[in-house]
Amino acid sequence: KASTISRGPISHLRSLGAMTEEMPQCKHHGCLCKIGPSMLASDLADLGNEAKAVLAAGADYLHLDVMDGHFVPNISWGPPVIESLRKSVGPDAFFDCHMMVSEPLKWVLPIKESGGSQYTFHIEACGAEESSERESKAIEVAKAISDAGMKVGVAIKPGTPISAISALVSLVNMVLVMTVEPGFGGQSFMPNMMPKVLELRTRYPLLDIEVDGGLGPSTIEHAAKAGANMIVAGSSVFKRGEDKLAIIGGLRRMVEVHGNGKA
Repeated sequence: KASTISRGPISHLRSLGAMTEEMPQCKHHGCLCKIGPSMLASDLADLGNEAKAVLAAGADYLHLDVMDGHFVPNISWGPPVIESLRKSVGPDAFFDCHMMVSEPLKWVLPIKESGGSQYTFHIEACGAEESSERESKAIEVAKAISDAGMKVGVAIKPGTPISAISALVSLVNMVLVMTVEPGFGGQSFMPNMMPKVLELRTRYPLLDIEVDGGLGPSTIEHAAKAGANMIVAGSSVFKRGEDKLAIIGGLRRMVEVHGNGKA
């Protein structure tokens, strides 16, 4: 996530320890690699041009973090900014709206009307863990997103098992596995989330699986080998002086080699 958002808890020792373990390797899959720069890491004073630059450099979609100050402590942007960005980049860019909000159903239509292409909500925002309310509310949200004409994504925090979304997989287009705690910047990639990715890829070989948090040239191999095919990258793409075309191309190549099995 962007460094402009205040820092949260960082599990450096756990992450560094996990980095030394053998990387899990999925069975090669046919899911297309897609790279989505996280716009919250861009120069927000020049958002439109930053978006155009990464799209020109080969980005497949734009990842837009919406934070409400309730589900996560920080606040980012909402429909007015998304609408303005849509006007700036045109109708063809794919907007993956990562909704870190406490009332996911409330924002479905506003995000659609502002130009959202995919609405990714958090299962944790749908009720208490293992409650019947959570499952029924999540299904309601997923159906509302689909009815609005957007693709459906569901996200899980690092502490949430994939069993929490088992009933939803048939209703969604994508599952997002967070590799940092949502809502905070300055955190390290958590390689110990990769068994979740591997389990999802093993169970659902045709599912789009996204990872978000700390992804860059030094960590992409973990995600690619585990089976993630949608890669959210923030500071690694937008860092001043970096070659966006080379960074995006390098991330894509790692997924194609380790995930798709291309030579």
